[in-house]
Amino acid sequence: MQINRLFEIIYTLLDKDTSTTRELAEKFGVSTRTIRRDIDTLSLAGIPIYTIKGKGGGVKLLPNFILNKSILSENEQNEILTALHGLANIKPDEAQGALTRLSTLFNKTATNWLEVDFSDWDSTNGFDKFKNAILERRVTEFDYYNSYGEKTFRRVEPVQLLFKYRSWYLKGFCLTKHGMRMYKLTRVHNLVVTSEYFPVREYDAPTQDAHADDTRPQITFKLRISPERTFRVFDDFAEGMVEKQPDGSFIVTRTYPEDDWVYSYILSFGKYAEVLEPPHLREIIKAEAKNILHHYS
Repeated sequence: MQINRLFEIIYTLLDKDTSTTRELAEKFGVSTRTIRRDIDTLSLAGIPIYTIKGKGGGVKLLPNFILNKSILSENEQNEILTALHGLANIKPDEAQGALTRLSTLFNKTATNWLEVDFSDWDSTNGFDKFKNAILERRVTEFDYYNSYGEKTFRRVEPVQLLFKYRSWYLKGFCLTKHGMRMYKLTRVHNLVVTSEYFPVREYDAPTQDAHADDTRPQITFKLRISPERTFRVFDDFAEGMVEKQPDGSFIVTRTYPEDDWVYSYILSFGKYAEVLEPPHLREIIKAEAKNILHHYS
């Protein structure tokens, strides 16, 4: 398309400073006459492009024209480049070209001051499919496993991909449960992006985790955690859940659905955590610890 070629001509001249009509024609697979018409079109559009005849001549742009014509502030340009640096950690092939072009367009060397490492994330968990479904507003269907290992079938209008606390999540309107839900991508299986389109909607209801559909009872527990596991306290608990004690230990309070995951989580602290409340949970953890000891007897 001509409009794409016109932009490419500008990018090429910003990068190389000078190019000949023959070089541009070969690059874009068109005739030199077409390139000359493109130059005329750009000139009429107010782009300061010109040609110099003779040895050492060629097609050029006036120096610094992009910086002078930019409608973006210096800070806005830096924010765009920073965002693209972050995206390049997820989709390097797609983001790197845009990053290079915009760095040239803004006439600045992008400083990579921020790096996010998603190397332990399994790209087979539907990221690309969900991204396309969100952009194209297409309904998705998938099997979803909750924290109890139970499988349910979901039809979802995907709205947003979210990275939160070491994991990727999908936010979307669940047509099965008729409400906004958030799904952990590692628990999504058999994902299908359907040919069914959905309209732009106003989602007034708050987003719930998918496990909110589970009616199992919740448990609020208190743990005393030793100072040796301070890093776990700050990693796993919000500030309002933590009370620091004079001896350096911590009393933490949290609510979860009561299941084997909670028991395993508490046991993961080993000797550095003690259940204070409720009493029945203390007995369960004591029994689990005895069972572990039995395996090593």
